[in-house]
Amino acid sequence: MTAIDASSESALRAQLIALTRDLILIPGTASQPDDIDRGMAFVRNHLESLAHITLNEFRHRGHPSLIACPDGVPHPDILLCGHLDVIDHPDPAVYRSTLRDNRIYGAGAGDMKGALAILLELFRDFHTRYPSASLGLVITSDEETGGEAGLGYLVHDVGLRCKAAIIPDGGSLHDVTVEEKGLIHARLTAHGHAAHAARPWLGNNALEQLMRNVARVQKHFASPPRAELDEDYWEPTSAVTMMSTPNRTINRIPQRAEAIMDIRFPPPHTVDTIERLVTDHLDSDVTYERIISAAPAHLNPDPRYLEIMQAVTGRPARLVRTAGGSDARFFSDIGIPVMMSRPLVGELHSDEEWIDIASMITHYRICEQYLSKILL
Repeated sequence: MTAIDASSESALRAQLIALTRDLILIPGTASQPDDIDRGMAFVRNHLESLAHITLNEFRHRGHPSLIACPDGVPHPDILLCGHLDVIDHPDPAVYRSTLRDNRIYGAGAGDMKGALAILLELFRDFHTRYPSASLGLVITSDEETGGEAGLGYLVHDVGLRCKAAIIPDGGSLHDVTVEEKGLIHARLTAHGHAAHAARPWLGNNALEQLMRNVARVQKHFASPPRAELDEDYWEPTSAVTMMSTPNRTINRIPQRAEAIMDIRFPPPHTVDTIERLVTDHLDSDVTYERIISAAPAHLNPDPRYLEIMQAVTGRPARLVRTAGGSDARFFSDIGIPVMMSRPLVGELHSDEEWIDIASMITHYRICEQYLSKILL
């Protein structure tokens, strides 16, 4: 590597670190919509100095999104797509970052503030050097809550289109996601009769009724022993993520209780077949409500992207499937190829979430070379 190359690499590293850490400082959670707006303003400010770029902002169901495209090019050949929202953490102190072990630690560092920093820098650098490149950028703010009001709205209602999309929200440095499980977020609600907790026989405990129903449903999503599990476990799964009652006192039998379930499923299962499995095992006084759903997705990446990954990393790209979901499904549903890989990340959605800095540079170069091959 020449001195000029080393200087360029060092400058890119510093910029990606600084931008990622700035993005982490803006929580952007569903419970803090003002921070979502601050995050979108930060992104807009980062882009609006570019010449010959049109910025269009949208808001649907309270969720802002932004599309940046070359002037007069509403449907660019390639779209870079990212989201700035992160999950809610109970401790606001986690929305800070630290550097150690060549990693950036912080809430949202891996999902996906670090990748978003890469997209912003790619877009700015590419349009600075090649103003006529048919390259667009989409930033949304509701991926962690389903994506329907963000990319789903832009694709289905606004008419957003491209020839291919890069979405660094899955895979890894050597892995490209090609299959995603389907998703259902559902609410089960049990209805009973309130009573004093000292006389439970006078009431009908909605929480106990709910627990029995949840346990009955969960038997049909049984997983093998933990020792046999890996990230490629390709069977339907279900996790109970919330359970609550309206009770505000400890000596009252609740008359109502609800649970939230997160269900993931591969083909040939469908939303309808999974919902039928759940509802067939519920008592008559327990109701089912779908919050969001998505069918399994096939992403169909460009083979040239895989070739460039191998050339840059020195290792063949693996095609992988994942239990998680993403906004990629909105493009795959209408036949648009999606390239989904990203830097090395870990502890996603935990207090110790991280992204590897060296792999951020590598991923940047993969995307840069692919864009050069396709657009120039």
